[in-house]
Amino acid sequence: MNKYYKLISGLILTAVLVSACQYLPRFNDTRPNFLVIITDDQRYDTMEYMPNTQQMIFDQGVTFSRGYVTTPYCCPSRSSILTGMYAHNHLVYVNEDKLEFKTVVEDVHRNGYYTGLVGKYLNSWKGETRYEYDFWVAFWGGTMKNYYDPDLDVNGTWSKHEGYSTYIFRDYAMQFLEEASQQSKPFFLIFAPNAPHAPFTPAREDTALLQDLPPHRPPSFNEADTSDKPISISGSPPLTEDEIAAIDNTRKRQILTLISLDRAIGDIINKLEETGEMDNTVLVFISDNGLHWGEHRFDVKSTAYEETVRVPFAIRYPPLIPTPYVEDRLVANIDIAPTIYELSETAMPKTVDGLSLVSLFSGGTEWRDHILLEAWPDRGAWTAIHTGEYVYVETENDLSEFYDLNLDPFQLENAIREPQYQDLIATLKQYMEEEKVSTTSQP
Repeated sequence: MNKYYKLISGLILTAVLVSACQYLPRFNDTRPNFLVIITDDQRYDTMEYMPNTQQMIFDQGVTFSRGYVTTPYCCPSRSSILTGMYAHNHLVYVNEDKLEFKTVVEDVHRNGYYTGLVGKYLNSWKGETRYEYDFWVAFWGGTMKNYYDPDLDVNGTWSKHEGYSTYIFRDYAMQFLEEASQQSKPFFLIFAPNAPHAPFTPAREDTALLQDLPPHRPPSFNEADTSDKPISISGSPPLTEDEIAAIDNTRKRQILTLISLDRAIGDIINKLEETGEMDNTVLVFISDNGLHWGEHRFDVKSTAYEETVRVPFAIRYPPLIPTPYVEDRLVANIDIAPTIYELSETAMPKTVDGLSLVSLFSGGTEWRDHILLEAWPDRGAWTAIHTGEYVYVETENDLSEFYDLNLDPFQLENAIREPQYQDLIATLKQYMEEEKVSTTSQP
């Protein structure tokens, strides 16, 4: 009996220790945590309205002045963030397409990370909990009807949550960080609020702000002459006064949602500091795409113009980026996954198209000199090669475009027929043919 008593006691003690260890701070796993913040439809020129985020992430890390999304549309862009793949390879062309390829979250979860998502997953996903996430808070699809009182799936249970969605998501993100601090493993959190996406509902305490917001009127606003653009653009009439008023209202409301989001991000980062994990966490900030505010007569996304393909993009991680700086080399959303693979010491699949940004942080000199942009919007599919200085665009069954951003930053004059650019255009066209070749098949 004494022998069996000792055996049972030993088993009980082992079980207790194993159970307790999962709540102890990690000691041996020195890999970094990851907090990836993905905003929704945020333009690259709006960070002035997010001082907390600017100061806590951008001003303490690397700011990418030429940060792009390879497909400026919600679901394809987020799929590229999750896989490191171009849309023509992960096969999510529009918001209704489902992502069938394995994501970086699945891989790091298998490699010992405590994982979470708070906010928006993919437009084609119905919001239910996914197996690779230990902590899950999401809404159905890609658009919330209102920022107030959302229906959310929280770890497998749907319920209505009273309050403002940005603050609800903030509180759940802080809850995740608290729970993660008790784990014996590093964490990976995607914080994906719906701001500043439609219906861009401001927090009630902010509705009276920005009464004197100056109108947005760059040279490309309601472009007077679009005859050098593809027919799908040149055939659109100038914006009416009512349409301009609606665009101005959208802009103001979007910015107001960013003000409340900035507060929320500040609270989340303060929580990260409180848990002692701030300097061991790779903080990534990016938007899934931008949005036109009247440029070229547009109020949409998914165009090849800077307003939708260029996004705010920054990373803070003191062990690799001890001194803040601005990086001018060409980077994109497809580079986030390979960076996470490298820093998390997780095997990277061969399907990845992006490049790890670690080499930039460590002083590497070899880097890409162009990137592929592509989309399948309602007005016709287009493909582009962007070098950071030049953009060559082919629109399906329509006129091609070429812009020298040094001379024409607002993309007003299509130089596709200018003699001095023909050799360069030929080179960019060759790059395009090489880059758009599919390297995958349906998984």
